Amino acid sequence: MTDWRLARACMLLSALAACAGGADWAKPGADEATVASEYQDCRAMAGIAVKTDAYIDQDILTTRGDDWRRAGIGQSQTRTMREHTRDRGTAVVDACMRAKGFARTP
Repeated sequence: MTDWRLARACMLLSALAACAGGADWAKPGADEATVASEYQDCRAMAGIAVKTDAYIDQDILTTRGDDWRRAGIGQSQTRTMREHTRDRGTAVVDACMRAKGFARTP
């Protein structure tokens, strides 16, 4: 695996890791195991949903990375892409959990 592919894979995993947890979701009658299972299902769905974004970001980084580095904006652009992927993954998890009848606990 080339360095940029490894970096991109790490970015995707860190974005999905930001979604880690599940303890802040509740549903009447659902035990901890059920919450954890449903949450993992939603995280898997989010991983599939952001995969396309990650591949697009990977392509952009591959084709524009040198230009960005020369312009001094490489880290900023990479951070922006990572944050977008993380935020989208979080939104997918939230929508999935709500669709399953869960609500965030205060």
